[in-house]
Amino acid sequence: MKATRRPHGFRFNVSTGYAACRAASKRWSSISQRPGSDHVHFPGAVNSKFTSEMIFQRPSTHPTIPTYRVMDSDGNVVDNTRDPQSAPDSEILNWYRNMLTVSVMDRIMYDAQRQGRISFYMVSAGEEGIAVGSASALTSDDVVFAQYRETGVFAQRGFTLKDFMSQLFANKNDAGRGRNMPVHYGSAKLNIHTISSTLATQIPQASGAAYALKMQALQNPNIPQRVVACYFGEGAASEGDFHAALNIAATRGCPVIFICRNNGFAISTPTLEQYRGDGIASRGIGYGIDTIRVDGNDIFAVREATLAARNMALQDGGRPILIEAMSYRVSHHSTSDDSFAYRARVEVEEWKRRDNPISRLRKWMEKKGLWNEQMESEARTEIRKQVLQELSAAQKEKKPPLRALFEDVYEEITPEAAAQMKELKRMIDTYPDEYDVSGFEGGVKSLE
Repeated sequence: MKATRRPHGFRFNVSTGYAACRAASKRWSSISQRPGSDHVHFPGAVNSKFTSEMIFQRPSTHPTIPTYRVMDSDGNVVDNTRDPQSAPDSEILNWYRNMLTVSVMDRIMYDAQRQGRISFYMVSAGEEGIAVGSASALTSDDVVFAQYRETGVFAQRGFTLKDFMSQLFANKNDAGRGRNMPVHYGSAKLNIHTISSTLATQIPQASGAAYALKMQALQNPNIPQRVVACYFGEGAASEGDFHAALNIAATRGCPVIFICRNNGFAISTPTLEQYRGDGIASRGIGYGIDTIRVDGNDIFAVREATLAARNMALQDGGRPILIEAMSYRVSHHSTSDDSFAYRARVEVEEWKRRDNPISRLRKWMEKKGLWNEQMESEARTEIRKQVLQELSAAQKEKKPPLRALFEDVYEEITPEAAAQMKELKRMIDTYPDEYDVSGFEGGVKSLE
């Protein structure tokens, strides 16, 4: 049968692809209830014991899922029988610098928004360890679907300060061509899909992309194995897309790692008002997905969990894994939010002082002799200088050409779009004082 074009950049041969799916399904045997059986063997529950005692299962009768950690808030390794270091010192220093870069850039760009230089911004304070730690465990070929607090994932995968600033200022160097609001980054080169404002839509998209990778591997076992990493907050897990995505991934055996940042607040709604179950991890178990809860302030724990999850996701043809990373959102939800309207300022300050992923890794590095106060001061000064330089340069760049408004929808500009371009040019030429387009690359000539 002729190969058919499919999304995600590969050709899917219908005959061999579906044959592989049928072969994979043969591992399931027929389900039937044997006479005298002591347990349920129905399709909906294949190993549930019969009982004559009527018991309603209550959450309080089950232990809460534990939280995995490697080092405590003082940077001390909890289990002294093993070394948590799974990477050379130089790589760990790079993780720290990436977290520091995100933190410094966040403060500067938050102020830039308040000055009116950009329209919107979101910081990652308190969650840098989740992003950088998990990203350090992925390969460059793995595919990423982010939400909007994964700045550290971008930094760890090679997104530069110029890339960040170009997107934030929507200038001509922005890979998104100025079409998204600030902090909605994306990079085809780094295999990171563009962030969407719509909450949770990336989760089922990630399941679909992971299924596509699975089909690729079935057709060509010689290509490098890849997984999808999907990031979201616990608030997004209240959306229907979350539940559909987990069920699809579980039933189809998709190699996807769902990484939930449980930071305590979905905009202004605390977790106690969002759900009554045992966090988000319990939902993974409910969908038949191997799940772990980790300390999000512990970059070693996040990295180890993601490394293990990646290996597990690629076993037996693929399967989903859920990681719930626990942190505390010490920042406002965004520049449009005042979190002190729904939580006490003293609570936030206490978390800032007591524990965060940057200070915890710093304490560990200082105890090992990899870092000191002078290095900290020099690094912060250098990073701040670099951020300000890129900010200034990005702000001076021209916007993308007006022509970009009509491109990239279809392979070629349609006659209707061409007519609209012509009409736009006529309007600008007719009323030049009303439409100053000198700030756009090529000006009105780009419409010719």
